[in-house]
Amino acid sequence: MSDELISILILVAIFAVGTTLKVNLGVLGLVAAFGLGTALGVSEDDIFGGFPGDLFVILVGVTYLFAIASKNGTVNWLIQAAVRGVGGRTAAIPVVMFLVTAVLTASGAVVPGAVAIVAPIGLGFASQYNINPALMGLFIINGATAGGFSPISVFGSIVNGVVERNDLAENATLLFASSFVFNALLCVIVFFIFGGRELLNRRLDVGATDEQVEASEDTVEDVSLDRDKILTLIGIVTLVFVALAFEVDVGFVALSIAAVLSVLSPESTKGAVDKVAWATVLLICGIVTYVSLLENIGTIDWLGEQVATIGAALFAAMLICYVGGVVSAFASTTGILGALIPLAVPFLETGAVGAVGLIIALSISSSVVDSSPFSTSGALTVAAAPEDKRDFVFNRLIRWGMSMVLVAPFVAWLVFVAPGWL
Repeated sequence: MSDELISILILVAIFAVGTTLKVNLGVLGLVAAFGLGTALGVSEDDIFGGFPGDLFVILVGVTYLFAIASKNGTVNWLIQAAVRGVGGRTAAIPVVMFLVTAVLTASGAVVPGAVAIVAPIGLGFASQYNINPALMGLFIINGATAGGFSPISVFGSIVNGVVERNDLAENATLLFASSFVFNALLCVIVFFIFGGRELLNRRLDVGATDEQVEASEDTVEDVSLDRDKILTLIGIVTLVFVALAFEVDVGFVALSIAAVLSVLSPESTKGAVDKVAWATVLLICGIVTYVSLLENIGTIDWLGEQVATIGAALFAAMLICYVGGVVSAFASTTGILGALIPLAVPFLETGAVGAVGLIIALSISSSVVDSSPFSTSGALTVAAAPEDKRDFVFNRLIRWGMSMVLVAPFVAWLVFVAPGWL
């Protein structure tokens, strides 16, 4: 049995043991990375090198900042402003969150950065007004993905750049439009699966009642603007501006802002660090470390090579979409897009498969699975959920995310590749 196949079986075992015995999957992932890496002669430095330090900083930094915002009442104030903005129409709030994250990513913000900014606000609203947090989280994730393939976005730039370097046919506008429509349609399905129908006839009071304010243990009774809220709002706006205007790590910026707020208002931020979703951070970072080891030892490339040996171009194209979906559900979508599109080049050069269609299908397959809690966007959403709702959100996202792994690649292939119209 090859090392690559063994590494895949270990990954399956990690999920089987973790979900059955309720053991933190991150712990199992780190132990498996150490054990398999050592057995294969991978140095400890290389094993540690797969630890996603950037993801760790984003998860900790952003959740810490918004823990402060929740503790001093800023999140509650933003929630009230959102309610007033849509005239109390509850069903419109998830749509607003979808559009906000789409605009952020379409304007150039990285997808995880946009989710990190919007998710705490959206999940806070969902908690306070009894909206299914999974519905709200998926609207935010899908919104970020919908805007993520604009010509000036990170995903769009990666895909279009690879296409140009390989002299393949391209259609950047169609890529963006297809991704946006696909994610918007997913949100329609999400809306009705996760209780959206009940929201259609519900209208909220645009002012917070005492009961609504007291419903969240981390909010304060006074929802009017004060010094601490104003400083926190300035910090959040700064985070958004930096995410859009500069190529600076969002996690470090969030940590810097949180540190400044803690110095300026130590009493109002006391205990916020305890609200960081440490168990979620461990879970995600451990799994990603193991997947990074798989990339290091060549398992991901091996999977691609197995697909490349298949003679039927259409079937091979579908398998590539599935590889993109499966791997991206547990790893970096950015990295997968840069790796798998070149893998598809041999098929595209034969002319048996339309270049534009396969690129769109692969892009969609690799991105809509970001709703998995093991992908960055899903992890941020779980971390942003109130503590008593995290298990609920995690379980719903893993079910939805795994269903996307199974369904989305096939649907994308069926629409964009099989007909041969692109």
